[in-house]
Amino acid sequence: MPTSPFSHFDRHGQAQMVDVTAKAETLRHATATGFISMRPETLSLIVQGSASKGDVLAVARIAAIQGAKRTSDLIPLCHPIPVTRITVEFEIDGRNSRVACKARVETFGRTGVEMEALAAVSIGLLTIYDMCKAADRGMRLEGVRLLEKGGGRSGHWQGD
Repeated sequence: MPTSPFSHFDRHGQAQMVDVTAKAETLRHATATGFISMRPETLSLIVQGSASKGDVLAVARIAAIQGAKRTSDLIPLCHPIPVTRITVEFEIDGRNSRVACKARVETFGRTGVEMEALAAVSIGLLTIYDMCKAADRGMRLEGVRLLEKGGGRSGHWQGD
């Protein structure tokens, strides 16, 4: 059977955790982004800090950090990684009635932190949804993607 182009499958097509034993430990980083669109009234509740569950963005920031730290518990074949730094930023976009989230994750290790950055953004945005769903069940998570990654054998990659 031919070798799979996907590293999480062995030559027999069985799921596997990628072997990173021979990889060098290097500084690795990844940045991801995404946004949640909502009604202008809902965005106003977030900006004014008057959502019934409290400071939405403060809670979402903590959730995003926790999401990055717990990625290997959520994604079955991810390695547990000793994350050394996580930053999470939110930006209010009143014109488009949405909140953007950007997360950067860093580690010194044998494998990258792309999944951790993507998990941070996803969990941060899901937390905003959870905290505001009573006011707006039609919110949409959109555009979650990797912006950049660096370190390791494959070097630097930057998205469009």
